[in-house]
Amino acid sequence: MKVVILAGGMGTRISEESHLKPKPMIEIGGFPILWHIMKIYSYYGYNDFIICCGYRGHMIKQYFADYFLHRSDVTFDFSTGNSMKVHSSVAEPWKVTLAHTGRNSMTGGRIKRIEPYLEGQPFMLTYGDGVSNVNIPNVVKQHESSGKTVTMTATLPGGRFGILEIDDRGTSVVGFQEKAEETHSWINAGFMVMEPEVLDYLDGDYTILERDPLEKLSNEGQLGVFKHHGFWQCMDTQRDRQLLEDLWNRGKAPWKLWTD
Repeated sequence: MKVVILAGGMGTRISEESHLKPKPMIEIGGFPILWHIMKIYSYYGYNDFIICCGYRGHMIKQYFADYFLHRSDVTFDFSTGNSMKVHSSVAEPWKVTLAHTGRNSMTGGRIKRIEPYLEGQPFMLTYGDGVSNVNIPNVVKQHESSGKTVTMTATLPGGRFGILEIDDRGTSVVGFQEKAEETHSWINAGFMVMEPEVLDYLDGDYTILERDPLEKLSNEGQLGVFKHHGFWQCMDTQRDRQLLEDLWNRGKAPWKLWTD
């Protein structure tokens, strides 16, 4: 199953760094948060990625173009015509499609633009600024058994995010509100699984996934939920970034499921 990562926004809330680079390229522990997200999926064996680029997307493309070189020990011998010898390397088992989805496109519009790469198959979706220790195969398993068009992961931090009203059985979203004041409600944590039919709810570049499409799916009983009680943290502000940096540097990053 392919993993779609939304990585095209401008990240205005963390403009101290995002004015120089796309938000998913802001580093935690010397690696872009995008790399951390991909490592989470890769830990579970999901290695086929589609990155939805937009603002300063060329920097994401350059990162992956140079990835093998940056992760290898090499000798450049200029005396023999500038030859290069690779001594050791770290190669991820990744296939990465980097798609330009427009500088100003909204979340739904970016997904619509990469429709040809999805090949009519179910796919996973997440945002390029949040990390978690969610058990992704369990999300997929629940989605496949539910018959829902979309299953999203829900968690329990405060406000600023899309609020979910969940049914008594805890398996369906029966109400979706994009933003709310500070609350103790379940919120959209990303890490979604989607059927290709979700594309029928996306009209074009200015479609915001979290508004009409998810609200309509909720009203139709087609928006499922996976409750995650573990760690989740987005990187919206410098304070968020510093929290993640501190956890990584202390060796206490809950999302680091992989071994070096």
